[in-house]
Amino acid sequence: MKIRGVWLTNVDSQILNSKQHLTEAIQFLANTGFNTIFPVVWNKGFTLYCSQVMKDNFGVDFEIDPKYQQQDRDPLLEVVEAARTVKLKVIPWFEYGFAYSHEILKDQRKQQFQKNLYDKGWIAYDQHQKSLKKNGFEWLNALDPEVQNFILDLMLEVVENYDVDGIQGDDRVPAFPSEGGYDQKTKQQFCQKFGEEPPLNTKDKVWLQWRADRLTDFLAQLYQKIKAINPNLIMSIAPHPFKFGFQEYLQDCPTWLKLGLVDIIHPQLYRRNLKDYKTLAKEIMNQLTADQLSKLSPGILIKVGNFRISANDLWKIIEYNRQSGIQGEVFFFYEGLRANNSELAKVLHKNNYCEASTIFKEQGLYD
Repeated sequence: MKIRGVWLTNVDSQILNSKQHLTEAIQFLANTGFNTIFPVVWNKGFTLYCSQVMKDNFGVDFEIDPKYQQQDRDPLLEVVEAARTVKLKVIPWFEYGFAYSHEILKDQRKQQFQKNLYDKGWIAYDQHQKSLKKNGFEWLNALDPEVQNFILDLMLEVVENYDVDGIQGDDRVPAFPSEGGYDQKTKQQFCQKFGEEPPLNTKDKVWLQWRADRLTDFLAQLYQKIKAINPNLIMSIAPHPFKFGFQEYLQDCPTWLKLGLVDIIHPQLYRRNLKDYKTLAKEIMNQLTADQLSKLSPGILIKVGNFRISANDLWKIIEYNRQSGIQGEVFFFYEGLRANNSELAKVLHKNNYCEASTIFKEQGLYD
């Protein structure tokens, strides 16, 4: 699929702060040559749309991010309406997935949400019987069927209630830190199958694969339910690079692709220069069949913190992708296109980004 996409965030970004700003930004993206946007709809324990699932589970105060509730806004609805006027596809992005918060977030609402999760028994635990945290993110128990059903319900209500083109998971869904799974329920299930408790070695091969298979089952269920609603809906996943993702987050991407559970896949090839990007991209491509390669549209880092990719490196990455048979990519994230007087966006527009495949083919660079 020829995806020319960009992630829209509510962190370090102003794009979702007003309907007017959002509408202008989406028009800007269409003019630049993009055809798909991935707006965030779930992070920090909030939805960025009106969620009956959150309301049913946690009460009216949790129906939507309070910021937008106070403004009487539904950001996802606004994104869809604006995107349709310029013919952009909309694939909502469940950024936090099975993570419910981050340790730097400290407010009364988080405390109440966390208490509700503890009361439900949904919090994950590590081998030391401490609540599971990794890189600051705090995790639900992704191996618990109740938790899986909760996340399924969140994702399904989006495709049922909004005019979207698909749904996207990422490095946190389906995903689970390999340090997790030491709650009593999961340990009992492992013991029933293998006759012994899970090993304390979190990287034990059998223990890794057994937990990864549980996440694959979740993705299969999600894929089947989405296609039952509308077979044309796109199942998009933006996982970690494959080897790291399996070892650290139980993401068995080769199996997902082999089983046909992913329509497009955007491994987060977040490297800060062309050389490192090419090395990682080659590693990924070497694991794909020709058919699987057609589903690949890597995630490219253009901005994070004080880093912004150079215009030269960005265009050379796009050239490399097309030369390698990669027909699309997704940029993280929107504000990187607007930095320095929209320098990166101007380069894309000047080089006819929307026609890049045709241009490289005519120059003999793309077969």
